[in-house]
Amino acid sequence: MASAISFGNANSGLQVGQSYAPITAEFHYANGANSSNLNDVLKILPMAADAPFNTYQRQHDPTCLPDTRVELLRDIYNWADGRDERCIFWLNGLAGTGKSTIARSVARKYFDDNRLGASFFFSRGGGDVGHAGKFVTSIAWQLANSIPSLDQYICDALLERRDIMTQSLRDQWRQLVLRPLSELGESNGQCLYILVVDALVECDNNNNIQIIISLLAEIQSLKTIRLRVFLTSRSEIPIRYGFYQIPDAEHRDFVLHNIPSSIVDHDISVFFEYNLKVIGQEHPLGASWPGEEIIRGLTQIAGGLFIWAATACRFIQEGLLADERVRTLVEGSTSTSAPEEHLSELYNNVLKKSSRPGYSAKEREVMIDLVLKDLHAILAIPKVNVNPLRLHHPSFRDFLLDNKRCKDPNFWVDEKQAHQNLADSCIRLMSTSLKQDICDLDAPGILVADVGRSRVEQSLPPEVQYACLYWAHRV
Repeated sequence: MASAISFGNANSGLQVGQSYAPITAEFHYANGANSSNLNDVLKILPMAADAPFNTYQRQHDPTCLPDTRVELLRDIYNWADGRDERCIFWLNGLAGTGKSTIARSVARKYFDDNRLGASFFFSRGGGDVGHAGKFVTSIAWQLANSIPSLDQYICDALLERRDIMTQSLRDQWRQLVLRPLSELGESNGQCLYILVVDALVECDNNNNIQIIISLLAEIQSLKTIRLRVFLTSRSEIPIRYGFYQIPDAEHRDFVLHNIPSSIVDHDISVFFEYNLKVIGQEHPLGASWPGEEIIRGLTQIAGGLFIWAATACRFIQEGLLADERVRTLVEGSTSTSAPEEHLSELYNNVLKKSSRPGYSAKEREVMIDLVLKDLHAILAIPKVNVNPLRLHHPSFRDFLLDNKRCKDPNFWVDEKQAHQNLADSCIRLMSTSLKQDICDLDAPGILVADVGRSRVEQSLPPEVQYACLYWAHRV
């Protein structure tokens, strides 16, 4: 199968081993400095561009529909707005049960209320949102823009320790987040802000996952401001171990897949009704299409997995004959046990619809754009070719890497071999592209931080930046 390489946020600047050049510029300001001076200092903070919930790349990602997740969202808002002493709400659940959609809904509510402190949505393989290298600095940058007068204290912390971005996550957190928050005046004591951290298990380093959980728990000590963390993830070993290390009194846990099936089925049914109504109007197929029986059948096949419902709707929508695709899903379902089998079946259907049998590998490579048109159900495909492809959901990656679920050898991905191929390609690209003084500056010893971004991007295309940043991750 043809491979697509995601360059992540290769355009965001150069870094080696997630380390950063020390702050070298001088900034002079007194208390009450104007915002332009503060902004100049804050620009030093490395920011993961795709981390916030409402970035341009995420603008089409859904929130919960009206009349869905009603009791759960009420529970979350009561925890956040009430006097519960537990500073972390951990929403965990199986892949595909809707955790990220709930996280976006929570982030949207508090953003609209001007009470969202920061959000960080992890995505494995997504460049800067696939690792913890810019987690603390991204949180600090957003907090500085969300909480009045906090920017002054964060700037003070930056100028006091100019090498802070090269230091450990724990030192960054305490210098750039905890200390500035603790220095806020007593008048902020009644102010409430929410941090939303989604899909933490997608972070590429298990040790960093555990460190992040311990750091988030430290906000329990803040006295001058009320801060709450809403965190979602699958309940995997690194996450569980991280929570074992902090007192039960500091976190509240909610298991999403333990919600009664009748409630989940109701919400999935509402989801199908809404989306199929839109599809019916687009084709058009009549006001009564597809009918209650079809919706009940699709809801039953979904088996509590919102990702199945979302993928099914995209699969139906992208076809010329929507009604035929609905019948393919309802009549073609052979799985009778675990919901994961239904999801595997759906992914196989989508891939088979996009396959072009009878063509050589070289011909398929030329036809990549045609193939991608049939994969909108499982991939977020950018309109601009230089932007990376994104998976709609990490469960598709899990499917591709599991040869027991992805039984077609044309689609199954051998993870070890894929990493080797990417490493070889990165090294080959660097060998042919890199040279001394690649930006033609004729200034030995100049720091990366002192080179204009446009000059870097002109001299180092995105694919070369990607190779420099991530070749070691593939070895």
